[in-house]
Amino acid sequence: MTGFDRIVIKSDKKEIVNLSFGFDGTLALVGESGSGKSLTLKAIMGILPKELDVNIKIKDGLTLKRGVDISFVPQNPFTALSPMSKIKKQGWGIKKEVLAALFEKVGLDAVFFERFPSELSGGQLQRVAIALSLASSPRLLLMDEPTTALDKDTKDEILELIKNLQKELGFDLIFVTHELTLASYLCEDILLIRDGKALCEGKSADFFKSGDEYIQKLIKADFKNRDFRR
Repeated sequence: MTGFDRIVIKSDKKEIVNLSFGFDGTLALVGESGSGKSLTLKAIMGILPKELDVNIKIKDGLTLKRGVDISFVPQNPFTALSPMSKIKKQGWGIKKEVLAALFEKVGLDAVFFERFPSELSGGQLQRVAIALSLASSPRLLLMDEPTTALDKDTKDEILELIKNLQKELGFDLIFVTHELTLASYLCEDILLIRDGKALCEGKSADFFKSGDEYIQKLIKADFKNRDFRR
């Protein structure tokens, strides 16, 4: 089980996030914009600004160091790649044969090695980012709304890819999204955050049965606005 006894983030001594959670396999962090989802991921990654005070206590022997036990896939993969380097040069320190094997796993062939990031589509860029994130064989993969900018068909393909890779490779996954139906499809567990605190935590199958007024409001809004159908 991956778990955190404490994730506390303060700004000017005021708490903006205070969470504790554990899960096996896959967890979706959901909530409205500004609820603290992305802040939580950045705290785990250790990439928050220094002016924020972060206190984290983990439940197991997880190493909170990127490239060791943890990898990260950003919302916009282009920001994680060097625009001046071909794809084959993006994975610093990754052997070519390892990168080729990872590309095969995410559905890309070697022809993409010779291309620059600007020559790839959004879906192809996201596949590259996922492949690079898996090079260190992470125990925990963090993903911050990686399908937001994709069209529906490409989004469906990337979600299916993530689901299959998680089952095959066995890493734990924390997936940040504001789309509840997407969260319930991809993840076994859901943690709903509101104002930096856990409002609801449990199995995805039980989430939509909640009688909580706020949760039902989010569910109705999600069904009204979503373009993701299963």
